[in-house]
Amino acid sequence: MEFSTKIAAPEKQKTACVVVGVFESRKPSRAASALDKAARGQLRELLRTGDMDGRAGSTRILYRVRGVSAERILLVGLGKEKEFGERQYRDCARAALSTIRETGARDACVYLAELQIPGRDAAWKARQLVLAAVEVTYRFDQMKSKKANAGSLVHVAVSATSNHDASALERGVREGRAIAAGMSLTRDLGNLPANVCTPTYLAERAVKLAREWKLAVEVLEQKDMEKLGMGSLLSVTRGSHQPPKFVILRYSGAGKRERPVVLVGKGITFDTGGISLKPAAEMDEMKFDMCGAASVLGTLRAVAELKLKLNVIGLVPTCENMPGGAATKPGDIVTSLSGQTVEILNTDAEGRLILADALTYAERFEPQAVVDIATLTGAVIIALGHVCSGLFANKDGLAQELQAAGAESWDRIWQLPLWDDYHEQLKSNFADFANIGGRPAGSVTAACFLSKFTRKYDWAHLDIAGTAWKSGREKGATGRPVPLLTTFLMKRARG
Repeated sequence: MEFSTKIAAPEKQKTACVVVGVFESRKPSRAASALDKAARGQLRELLRTGDMDGRAGSTRILYRVRGVSAERILLVGLGKEKEFGERQYRDCARAALSTIRETGARDACVYLAELQIPGRDAAWKARQLVLAAVEVTYRFDQMKSKKANAGSLVHVAVSATSNHDASALERGVREGRAIAAGMSLTRDLGNLPANVCTPTYLAERAVKLAREWKLAVEVLEQKDMEKLGMGSLLSVTRGSHQPPKFVILRYSGAGKRERPVVLVGKGITFDTGGISLKPAAEMDEMKFDMCGAASVLGTLRAVAELKLKLNVIGLVPTCENMPGGAATKPGDIVTSLSGQTVEILNTDAEGRLILADALTYAERFEPQAVVDIATLTGAVIIALGHVCSGLFANKDGLAQELQAAGAESWDRIWQLPLWDDYHEQLKSNFADFANIGGRPAGSVTAACFLSKFTRKYDWAHLDIAGTAWKSGREKGATGRPVPLLTTFLMKRARG
């Protein structure tokens, strides 16, 4: 899909569809008023008769309106003007773009970015429009013998009646396009089945990404990890016939002396639970257990397209967690890259084991900050549901940065504690500590485990188990938290 900005009177736009808003009091937006004036009151007559009441998310299409150059006018309900904010804007944008897609229109001029939202500028509104357009048109049919209808909507213009915010709109479109492309890559990787998206495949896609966007890339093989002493990571892969990989991607947008931000993504391409086997129900969804890794690749793609003045390194430890004669057993003790020993009481708590060695590996880059992203615990879903991701951090400043980026991108997170009290649950009689702390505060003790490998730098952990994919009729990867991570990096790059 292509995106652009257009500054012109809405009635003069020669397009398949022009989109304007109407508030619940039947009050037209500025662009809608301009259309009504050109149409000699036709829109107000429609509103007066009650055929369009402005209810949030409602839509109404008008064809061949006199005085208007567009083939169609799409009226979208904005809800109550006093309550109109970020959520309402995003919902109305999705409703409008979904309706356009169903009409068969090839292009559209959308006059929603001129609406007033407290605290949000034109760039934010343009960015959200682009993301909404890509979201409603995204389809994953790579594995189907008959491809779904791709839809006819191929071009969306983020439009305004005044050139006052022209540069901000252009910036927002550019940022939205890059973030959307990163999200689509992340979704594609997450949606692929585990017999296709193996650790080797994930590494190959990382190499391809590096080639396309001029990133530096290195892939460590099992023998390399053995030589380094990544005993924690290698304990997870013992039951699998698929070789593990450790991917290192480097984006250099700043000087060599500038310390990088390191992103670490959990890349379990399928998680059976190992010897601690998961229940059969919904186990197919464990192909999504590599969404943390996929989000790192998606974010680096966005960063490269935006040419951020920042150095970013992506680390992707990836393997399968399978049962087998050689698989790690509950009670086994392994030595991590840090030299600390771990008693593995549950082999289904494997993500933290591969992240432990990756987080230790991150020390060599002397990072300004490290953020790991993982579908780590079911406990975070019990705590926060599927609305926001869980956040843990060893520095309040970093946590606040991420929370601000989450609020701006509408890819929200909520901070949970890392108090020393919770570390008591990880005590072991036989090793330095265990890999689980029991059912109470499961997401907290998992983060406490990771924190033992992050004492030499500023670190944050995002538990995305509740937000990385959807179940049910809309089953599929969401592309989160690419918007959050990219926004965080954009804000860091701006200083």
